[in-house]
Amino acid sequence: MKTVFVSGCFDILHAGHIEFLRDARRLGDRLIVSVASAESLWVHKRRRPSLPTEHKQAILKSIRYVDEVVIGNGRPGIDFEEHFLKLAPQILAVTEDDRYEKLKRELCARVGAVYAVLPKQSHLPSISTAGLIENIKRPAELPLRVDFAGGWLDVPRFSRQGTFICNCAISPTVSIEQWPYETTSGLGGSAAWAILNGHDPVKSEIELDVGWQDPAVILEGGCCVWRSGKLPSLYLKNDGAFLKGRMAVEWSGRHHGTPGLADNERDYELIATAGQIALEAVERQDIQQLSIAINKSHDAQTGEGMEPIETGCDHILASKYCGGGWGGYLLHLFESETSRNAWVETISGTAMVEPFNWHW
Repeated sequence: MKTVFVSGCFDILHAGHIEFLRDARRLGDRLIVSVASAESLWVHKRRRPSLPTEHKQAILKSIRYVDEVVIGNGRPGIDFEEHFLKLAPQILAVTEDDRYEKLKRELCARVGAVYAVLPKQSHLPSISTAGLIENIKRPAELPLRVDFAGGWLDVPRFSRQGTFICNCAISPTVSIEQWPYETTSGLGGSAAWAILNGHDPVKSEIELDVGWQDPAVILEGGCCVWRSGKLPSLYLKNDGAFLKGRMAVEWSGRHHGTPGLADNERDYELIATAGQIALEAVERQDIQQLSIAINKSHDAQTGEGMEPIETGCDHILASKYCGGGWGGYLLHLFESETSRNAWVETISGTAMVEPFNWHW
């Protein structure tokens, strides 16, 4: 009787595992599976098991290709060593991407076993336990964001030591199924979409040459001030309650597109000044001072060539384009919630937004 031996974490059993077990069983007459213990999984992958080891053992035993299940609890890579030497199987089957080939070949040599590599030939989409865990942890919905001042200073090549970026996470939230805003709107939608789909949002935004502020504040929540630099560094945060009832966005009628504008000429000194004023406004939770920062940001935008924002409303303290994309939504800061609500009720293409905090 030819015995085949396989090992793995089998932390969240999926179709790829079943296909591997099936192919391994075809190599012989009997299949023994070693599943990593909780201790071994922690050493090997630095994570706790999704299921107790006994549950994984019971699930594996129920699979028709499997004849016996043992628990591995030895050194990394070959935590099944004790069982393997005792049982002396004829074949050790591994996947083609196995990280511990050298150790396993040496172990095979000690009992005269064949080291058999099984190619991955599944017709199903590629999947991994790590990917499944990320999918489970992925949020179902997210805020977007409005930026007040310091935009472009979060782009690594434009970063300046001692300067700041100020922004705020906003509701209503978005999800893959529901997106109550226009797309390509300057509200950080590409970062939110990356997070909802399980991608690294900071990496994806930097690769687009649009900076990291969007995913940073979406994941952080609240009203935030960030240090300019290569990667997000939070300097100051509050819950944004001083902004409640004061913000609205207005669709400009033009889609926003930042990546192609990165090399435009712009006044970075004015942008940095606006960021410093915004920092002091957030420290004091001062709506009037924040309006000064927003208006200076708007001055930098019009200096770059964007069309000046004319609201015709005396109750709007400050306005700017969201993001840096010559379109998308306009952000308006109001003197009161009453004036904000009345304005939104009468102007089409507008929406009330509120500060979003993950701890509310």
